[in-house]
Amino acid sequence: MSKEPRVHELITLKTIAETLNQPGELAPMLTLVLDKLLELTGLASGWIFLADGQSDYVLAADCGLPPALLHLNRQPMRTGRCWCMDRYRDGKLNNAVNIMSCKRLEDAVAYRSGDTRGITHHATVPLRSGSRKVGVLNVAAPGKEKFSDEELALLQSVAFQIGGAVERMRLYSAEQRRADLFERLGNFSRSLRVATMSHAGSAALGEQAIALIAAQFEWKFAAIMERVGDDFIVRASHARGRVCIEPSQLRPEGAAWLRRIGEKWRLARASGKEAAAVVEQRNREQPPLSLAAIAAVHVPNSGLSLPWVIIVGDEEESGHADIENEALKALGEHFAVALDSVCLEANRRELARLDERNRIARDLHDSVCQMLFSLSMTAKGTESLLAPAGDGEERKTEAALLAVQDMQALSQQALKEMRELIMQLRPAGLETGLVAALSMYGDKLGLQIRSQLSGVREIPGLIEEALWRIGQEALNNVRKHAGVSAADVSLELEDNRAILRIADNGCGMGGAGERARQDSIGLASMRERTEALGGRFKAIGAGRKGTIVEAAIPLPAPNYSS
Repeated sequence: MSKEPRVHELITLKTIAETLNQPGELAPMLTLVLDKLLELTGLASGWIFLADGQSDYVLAADCGLPPALLHLNRQPMRTGRCWCMDRYRDGKLNNAVNIMSCKRLEDAVAYRSGDTRGITHHATVPLRSGSRKVGVLNVAAPGKEKFSDEELALLQSVAFQIGGAVERMRLYSAEQRRADLFERLGNFSRSLRVATMSHAGSAALGEQAIALIAAQFEWKFAAIMERVGDDFIVRASHARGRVCIEPSQLRPEGAAWLRRIGEKWRLARASGKEAAAVVEQRNREQPPLSLAAIAAVHVPNSGLSLPWVIIVGDEEESGHADIENEALKALGEHFAVALDSVCLEANRRELARLDERNRIARDLHDSVCQMLFSLSMTAKGTESLLAPAGDGEERKTEAALLAVQDMQALSQQALKEMRELIMQLRPAGLETGLVAALSMYGDKLGLQIRSQLSGVREIPGLIEEALWRIGQEALNNVRKHAGVSAADVSLELEDNRAILRIADNGCGMGGAGERARQDSIGLASMRERTEALGGRFKAIGAGRKGTIVEAAIPLPAPNYSS
C-alpha cells in the first residue's frame, strides 16, 4: 500500500466509482473493476461470485487467476463447493473476512492440476446493496496470509460500490427483459386474435398458438397440452424452432408434477428428471434437447373447454425467473381469452344452425307437409270416384284405380319420411335427457328400446347434440338394415368422458353388400361428429352377431381454481 494510505484509498474508490458508472454489460464492467482494484492495491488475483441468495452461484468476473484455476475453461471456479460460498449461503458471511484458506487452491495442489503461483489464502468480502446480498469478492496475492484493517476497510468500501452497481444493473436488465417479453406478448396477442377469426377449433387454435410462441419468443422448447382427467395430451410443441402438431400422450413421469398446476398453484417450475420427462424428442436427426428448467402455467377457462397447460423451457437459466413467470401467466390469460372466443363462436354458429333447422322444419311443416297431406286426401277421394260402375268400364277404371292407389301409398310414405326429417331437424325431447329422447325416437321408428344410464353429470350442449345425432343415425340403421325390431341404448357418464353405445342382434355390418353401401355415409357422418369433438368412434359387427356402435367424447373436467 502507499505511504499515504488515506489519499491512496480515496484515489482507489474514485477510480472504482468512475469505472462502475460507465455504461456497458455487467460481466465486462466487473472484470474492468477487478483489474483496476488489483492494479491500485498491488494484489495479484481476484474473482467475483454472484449468488443473489440462491443455492447456485455464477463466476461473474476474474482477473489474474493462477493456471491451476484456469484449465478446462475455468471449471474449478464454476463447479464444486468452497468454504467462502458455504459461509455465504449459511448466512455467516456478513463482513470482510481477514483471511481464508482456499479449498479450490488446496484441491489444485492435491490433484496437481497446475501452478498456484504461491497463492494459498484470500480475503473474502460480501457484496451487498443495502440489506440484500448479491455475491462475494475474493482477492489474493502470493504468500499473503493477512490483510490489515485498512486494507479490509478499503475492500469493504469497494464491495459496497460493486454491490450497488450490480443491483442497479440487474434492475435495469430486469426492466429491459420485462419490456422485451411484454412487447413480444403484445405481438403474440395480436396475431392470436387474427387466428381466432378463422373459426378454427380449440385444437387448431393450440397449433396456431404454439407456432406463434415459436415465432415471437426465444424459448428453446414450448408445448400446449390438454388435461383429460389425470392425463395430459400434447396438442402441439416446438423444439429448437421446429413445430410438431402430432398429438401424443405425455409420459406418466412427466405428468406427475403437472397435476399440481391449477389444483395448488397457477404456475410451477421443474428441472432435472421432471423437465427431461416432459420433452419428447420428435426429430431423431437432432441431438436430444437438454433443458435447464421448464415452467408450466394453467390456462384459466370458463368451463367451455378442457383445461389447458402451456409449458416453456430453455437450455440455460435466464436469471429473470420472476419476470418470465409474470409473462408466462399473461401468455396463459391471452390464450384463455382466445380459447373462450373460439368456443363462444362455435356456440354461436351452432345456435345459428339450430335456428336455421327450426326455420326449415317450420317451413316444411307449413308448406310441403300440408301439400303432401292434401295430395294423400285427394288420391283417396279420387279412388272412391273411380270405383267401377259397370262391366264396360271395369278394365279402364281398374287401371286408373291402381295408379291412384300407388299415388296414395307414395304420398303417405313421403309424408311419413317428411315428418321424420322434421323431427331430425328440430330435435324435441332432449330436455328430458339424451337416453329418454333416443328411446322416444326409437319408439317412433317402431323399435323396442332397452335403455341404460350410468353416472350423473352435466353434458355440454354441443356434446349432447352430437350424441343425439349419432344415436339417431345408429337407430335409423337398425330399423333399415339390421332386420330386428329391438336395440340397446346405453350412456355412460364418466368423470372425463361420455360413452354412447347402440347395439342390436341383427345381421351385422358384413351381412350384405347393400347394407355396407347404405351405411358408409352414415358411419362416416357419425365418425366425423365424434372426432370433431376430440372423441373416439368405432363400429363393430360381423356375420349374424349384430352390431355395436360406440362414440366416446371427452367431457370438460371441473373448472380448476386459478
